This record gives sequence, C-alpha cells and structure tokens, in this order.
Amino acid sequence: MLCSIFSWFLISVRSAILIVQQLSPTSRMPTLKAILKTIFKTLIPLLPSSAKAFALRPQGHPDHASSLYNLIQALNWRYSEESTDVYIHESAQLCCKLLPLCPEGTYLRSVGVDSTVGYVINACNNLPIDASDEGTHLRRNVLELCPVGHQLRPRALATLAHAVHVRFDQRGSIDDVDEDIQLLREVVSLCSEGHAGRETYLNNLAVSLNLRFNHQGKPNDLDEAISLHEEALHLRPIGHESRDFSLDALGLALVTRFNKCGNIDDITRAISLYREALMLRPPGHRCRDIILHNLAFALNSRYDELHVSEDLEEAIHWYRESLRLKRLDDPGRGLTLANLSSALCSRFTHTRKNEDIEEAITLCQESLGASPSLHPDRWFSYRWLKEAYLARYRELHDPADLLLAMGNCRLASRHPTQGFPLRILAAWHWVSDAEASCHESALEAYLTFFELVDAHLATRSSATLRREAAASFHDARTLPVDAASCAIRCDNQRHAVELVEQGRGQQWSLASRLKTPVEDLESVNPKLAHKYLELSKRVSNAAQSSTTITDRATVDRAATEYRKLTEQWEAAVAKIRNLRAFSRFLLPPLYADLQAAARHGPVIILIASQYSCSAIIVPTSGDPHHVPLPSVSLTELNNLKDRFARAIRHASIMGPKVPRNDLIVLLRTVWDEIMLPIVNVLQHDLKLQSRSRIWLCPTAAFTSIPLHAAHPFQTKADGSKEPCLEDLYICSYTPTLSALVRSRQMMKRRVAPSFVTIGQGQPGAGKGKVLLAVDSELELVHKLVPATAKRTTVSGDAATRAGALQALEENTWVHLACHGKQDPTQPYNSHFVMRDEHLTLLDIMERDTPHAEFAFLSACHTAVGDEETPDEVIHLAAGLQFSGFKSVIGTLWEVNDAVAKHVVEAFYKYMFMDLKDGAGIVMDCTRAAWALNRATHAVKTKVPLEQRMVFIHIGV
Repeated sequence: MLCSIFSWFLISVRSAILIVQQLSPTSRMPTLKAILKTIFKTLIPLLPSSAKAFALRPQGHPDHASSLYNLIQALNWRYSEESTDVYIHESAQLCCKLLPLCPEGTYLRSVGVDSTVGYVINACNNLPIDASDEGTHLRRNVLELCPVGHQLRPRALATLAHAVHVRFDQRGSIDDVDEDIQLLREVVSLCSEGHAGRETYLNNLAVSLNLRFNHQGKPNDLDEAISLHEEALHLRPIGHESRDFSLDALGLALVTRFNKCGNIDDITRAISLYREALMLRPPGHRCRDIILHNLAFALNSRYDELHVSEDLEEAIHWYRESLRLKRLDDPGRGLTLANLSSALCSRFTHTRKNEDIEEAITLCQESLGASPSLHPDRWFSYRWLKEAYLARYRELHDPADLLLAMGNCRLASRHPTQGFPLRILAAWHWVSDAEASCHESALEAYLTFFELVDAHLATRSSATLRREAAASFHDARTLPVDAASCAIRCDNQRHAVELVEQGRGQQWSLASRLKTPVEDLESVNPKLAHKYLELSKRVSNAAQSSTTITDRATVDRAATEYRKLTEQWEAAVAKIRNLRAFSRFLLPPLYADLQAAARHGPVIILIASQYSCSAIIVPTSGDPHHVPLPSVSLTELNNLKDRFARAIRHASIMGPKVPRNDLIVLLRTVWDEIMLPIVNVLQHDLKLQSRSRIWLCPTAAFTSIPLHAAHPFQTKADGSKEPCLEDLYICSYTPTLSALVRSRQMMKRRVAPSFVTIGQGQPGAGKGKVLLAVDSELELVHKLVPATAKRTTVSGDAATRAGALQALEENTWVHLACHGKQDPTQPYNSHFVMRDEHLTLLDIMERDTPHAEFAFLSACHTAVGDEETPDEVIHLAAGLQFSGFKSVIGTLWEVNDAVAKHVVEAFYKYMFMDLKDGAGIVMDCTRAAWALNRATHAVKTKVPLEQRMVFIHIGV
C-alpha cells in the first residue's frame, strides 16, 4: 500500500509541476504551493496507514527506507498544518535513521531527501528553546542531521549549545557548561573572520567561559572570556544593532575579574560600559531591566571596595528600577531581589535604619520563593539572607537571628548546584562568623570547608592545578590550625588532631589516594579491588597526559574526560565503603588511625593559630596531651621566622670561627618559649626516656623555624652544660601524621639494598656555580657504603634528568649531591640541577618507588616549604617521601658544599658503623635520625652552627 501511496505522491507532484509551467511566472509559485498543500492534505489522513506500513517493513526490508521517507513527509505536513511540536520531533528522530539508508546516488536521495531533511532542520531550529531532556535530545538529533561540512551545522551547534546553557541555568550541572563551551568552540572555528554571525558566537562562548569560571574558578577561563568579549565588541562598533549585548557581557566579565583581583580599572571600565549600554536600551526596551541590574551590581561591587556612598545609593536605585520592570515569572527576578537585599544590608551597617534591614530580609525570603529548590542562584539568596540576619543580630542581639544566620551559612555552603568556589567562600564566611560570635557551629563550619576544598581540588587533573586552586583561597590558608585551636578550646584534643590533619597536606593526600595499597581489599573482594586499581591507573594516566596539552578545546575535552573518570573512581570507592570492614576507606583518618604515627615515639604537632599557639603531643597510646604556649603569639612567631632568615643569611658571609651570636639568641628563644614546655610534658607526664625518638610536625609559621636545634646555651651550677633538645631526644620531622603512617606501612616491602650516588657539580651554563666538592663527596660516600650492597655512581655527563630519574627508580638507597632550588612561586617546579634539564618535584612525584628506603639530599633548600601555602608542605624532601622513600635527610636553607662534606662523612660512618662485610646485618634506614644526631655532634669543631642545623631528618 505504502509503495502505491508513494507512487501516487510522485505522479501528483509531477502533474502539479506540469500545470504550473503553463501559467504566468507570477502565478506559478502560489499555485504550486496551493496544489501541494491539497496533495498533502490528502496524505495526512493516510498517516496512520503510513506508520502501520512502516512497522510492517522493519530494518532490512527492501522498502524500509521508502516507508521511512513517506512517514517523515506525512509527519512534516501534519506539523505544517497543526504546528504541533511532537510531529517535528518525531520527524527529526526518523531523519537520523533515514540518512544512513540513503547515500549519494540512491533513488530516494535523488527525489528529495535532502530538501525534506532541510525542512526538518529549519523547523526544529525555529522552535522555542526547550531545555528539558526531550528538548535537548531534539537538538542533538538536528545536529546529527548536519554532519561536518553541512551549511546548517553552525546554527545547529549554536542551538544545541543554547539549550544546554539554559538547562545549566535551571539545574547547575557542570556537564552542561562543558558541553556548551565545546559546541560553541566548534561554531567559532566554523565561522571565520568575516562571517556574519561570528561576533554572536564569540560573545556566547565568552559568556559560557565566564559562567564556568564562576562555577569552577579556573583563571584561564576568565582570561579567555574577556579576550573573546573584546573581539566581539570590536566587531560591533558604535551603531551596530547588537552592540549593547557585547557591552553588557564584557562589563560582567570585568566585574568578575575585579571581584577576583581587585583592579579598580576593571570595575571603572565595567561601569562605563554599562552606562553606554543603558543609553542603547532606553525606557521601553525589552532588555533594559538586565542592564539596570548589572549596572547596579557593578556599582555595588565598587562600593564594597571603595565605600563611596553615592555608588551604593545609585545601585539601590537601579536595582529597584530593574525589579519594577521584571515580570513576576522572570527567571532573573530572584537574583535581583537577593542583590537588592545585599545592597540594603550594606546601607544598614552604616545608617542603622531599621527599615533597610527589615526590607532586606523580606526581599531575600521573597527571592527564595521565586527560585526552584535546586536553582544555582538560590546560593545568593542564602548568602545575603545570612548577612541580613547577622547584621540584625549585631544590632539587636537576638539569638534567633544568629541561629538563622548560621542556618543560611549551612544552606549556602551545601547548595548542590552551585560551584565549589562560591560554596567554599560561604563555608569560609561561616567559619569567620561562627568564630566571631562564638557559635557552636564553628567546628561543623571548619569540617564543611575542608570537605569542600578537598572535593574542589579533586576536580583538578594535576598537582600544579591543585596548588593553584588551593592558593586562590589565600585568606583561608590558616584554617587548618584555626580549626585545631577551636577544637582545643572545646576541650577535644582528639578532634583537634583529626582536623589539623584533614586540613593540612591536602594535595599530598589527594595524590596518594591513587597509590593506596589494596591487599586487604583483594582478599575480601578481588573483583572490586581490580576495578578500583584499574580506575586509579586510568585517572593517573589521564592526569599525566593532560599536562602536555596546550590547545584550549583539547584541554576542555581532557578536563571533561578526567572528571568523568573521577566520578567512576568515586563510585568504586563508594562501593568499597559499603563493605563492613572498609567503611572508612579513603576518608579522613580518625585519631585511632593517626596514632599509629606515634608507634615508635610521640609526635608533636605545633599549632600556630591566630587564636592561640600550642602543641599537641600524640603519644604511643592514650589521649593526646595539650601543651599551651602562652608566651608565643602568631605575630611573634612570624617575627621569629624573619629574624632566623636574616641571621642565617648573615652567618653565611661570616668566617667559620666567628661566633653566631644572633643565632644563639634565637635558638635560646625557641628553647625557652616553645620546646621547654613540651620537653617538660615529655619528661614528667609521658616519662619519655632520654635519647628516645620524637617526631615534630610543625604548622604555619612553625614550619620555617629550626625547632630541632632549640638550645638553652646555659651552664649549670656544677659547670656542666644544660642539655639541648638534640641531647635529650633523637628528633625527626614529618609533613603530616598520615605521611609517617604510610611510610611505616610500606616498610613491610623490603628488598635487597642497592645504593646509588648521584652528583652534578658542573651544571650547564646559567644553572649555578661549579660545586668543586661534589666528586670527592661521591667518592667518600661510595667508600663508606657496605660492600654487601650493590653500589653505583651517576655523575658528570651521566647525571642528566633522565639518568637521575632512572637511578631513583632502580635503587633503594640514594645520595644526591648537586644544586637544589625551591621555587617560591610554583613549588612543584622546585628542582635538582642536572647536566641538561632540571629534575623537578613533579618528576619525582610521578614516579612510584615502593621499595625505596633512604635518600640523603646534599643540596640547598630541599626541605623548605611554600610560603603561600605552608601547610601543604610542598618541597623536594616531602616529594621523595611521597614517591616511596621512607627516610629522607633534607636541608632547610643553603648548604656550603665544602663544609657539608664533613657532616656527610660523619653521618655515613655512624649509619654503617655496626655493619661489616658478610655480617648478615641489613642496612636499616630507621637509623638515619640517630646517625644525623651523632654526626652533627661530632663535627662541632669543623662545621659552623648554621651548617649543622641545616640538615633535618624526615620520615621513619
């Protein structure tokens, strides 16, 4: 039947063409349209029959394609008659099935498939944007009908991009933003310079990049957005009909950058752009309300920085005018209500006019009612409602207002469809406000902040990007120690240990997750363990491959792929946690887990907080001990740190026999005010025996002070010397308690020792001065290493980046002598200087050396942290420990290679003094702390104080 319908249709069309050819030219087209309309009106009743015929001719039937084509034609004409979207939706789906069945040269292709598909594409593109799943599915079908090279592909891409953009506005899924940007990048690439719509697509891409920056905080997105907006504005000169849109969009991006960087030129220009745009949208313009809102927002932002009351008053005026113009169902109404509330709250803090704060609260409550429960903009309503309640609380001291303020802090920081940067900001404000008001939710606020930062950093595919993301929260870098201080004030020392551990070293924790051993899991559920290991490997590989990509579109795709992989990895972790014995798998460790770090001696966490400075001693068993340091403040610690830096620089130019009086005074201060109260607890409360091992875990400003060298420099009544810290105990450091626990766990994997000495005393041009003592130091170490160990040396031309990396991977013990440099701006670029390229911290971190045991870093600045994020402990020695070395000797400042050789010689003599050829005694890296302690005592007459202090031990 369908075949006869199709034949009748073709004959009818041909007859119509013959008829109209006999008419005058002006009458032909109207007559043809009328005839065709009659023909298809005849066809429409046959639509059910067409569908039935299509069902009777499934895929593989010789007439399947023709049945499909006829059905599409019938649906199209049904749509043209009734304008019911469902028909064109179905046509689009069927066209996707038809095209592969009609390659060039086939009969159906010749009789009008292309024009039919073109009709479907145009009809779909002219439909109102529907951001529902069905609507975006339709746009995807349309895009499938427009393969690469198709003239309508740019519009199909842009329409789909618009649909997913609108869907993001409603749901807040970052996947939609990523797809939106990916689609628009292709559109821009297809519309080269001179293309009529290029400026629109540039503008749309820039808007989406700005949106993603707000959601994810990647600086490159904002920089690119502003660059694209500038190009779009250039293509829309004065007089262009769409110039107002570019002015508006560029203004918003500049306000965003101003709020991030604080450059007053950005906000001044943004306000100027908005004023020009406002002139282009006079009263009566359909989009005037948007410009009014954005101008008000810019003025309010400038007021927050400069506190010029005229800016605030004008902002309030324009917010009100924008609100007056908006319909009650306008999707932007909720944000305008919230922002007006913010401005009124700001005015209240200065004028104390009760009507301002009452209106601010009412407006914010109304804004919540104007937005769906999962709309991303609700975050702003929660944020400003918190500010309003808090402002009223400060005026009236009603506890109910404080409770409501903290409740809205909680809602803002946990709003699921808002991006991490704004949620982290809300949590930070929650911490600050709870501390200022002594509210009981402070500890919950700290925990929320750490969890959000952890999740945010996990979205970054490389260590460099994670550090960049962490550093962007500059004002919050003290929160780990502040959280511990808060727990101490709540008399919960166990929780203090957990919090300081959770907040510190987050980047090491994130990186180590992918290297977590799963032997216990394999014995319980080998299939799940295999899946977890496989996903960990894929995530790690994706992270490493992404570091070499420069093309922005490719970077976007790699980031999206990385995020999807991490989502799969997190799903596997969730399944593991469902197992009874693994409920805490990869969760922040509890005190009972962290106490394993103190198995062989107490760990002393030194907390430098703005609220108080103190120490927490984690003993081998039992509860932690809190040691107040009442004579020490954070300001004094920072001053002490700076004085040490100056004294060490001064000592480096002094003769070896000149007394180091400045250093002696400072070390006496460290002893009296910091270490003596701790030693008293160790001796009297813990009954710790002399020469026992202790581990120091400094935080914040403590990380830059040589605690291990604390010394009273006093004489007793009987003429003997008062013992210093290193006379009493064997001191080691650990970046975090988890790092020490991990190193101890890995000690089970012992293999036959192999020792390599790596030295580069003659780096390439411009890489540092020649180190004349390196070769003799290598020879000395080689002789002192027991002959039972496999010994090799890598030096001279062989000491390249690749050669050093290979040596690190293939040997269990390493001695490295060369230039070392800590990069203050990008600590992951800290490096050892080799003959060709630098051996960087990133290079070391990417290696997994589970059998490695010991490394002696005879180089400068190998154990000094990053000042920007000191509690991340990002330095070369920590990197070696992370990669597998359980015991590491590092340096806190510059090393003099000529005198350091004396320390090196004494160290290895003590390290191996009990080993004799064939004695069967194994080399033991846990002796390193004791050997260093003995060595620095032994060379007092040969090595000046600052060169003995420079060496520290990290690890087991």
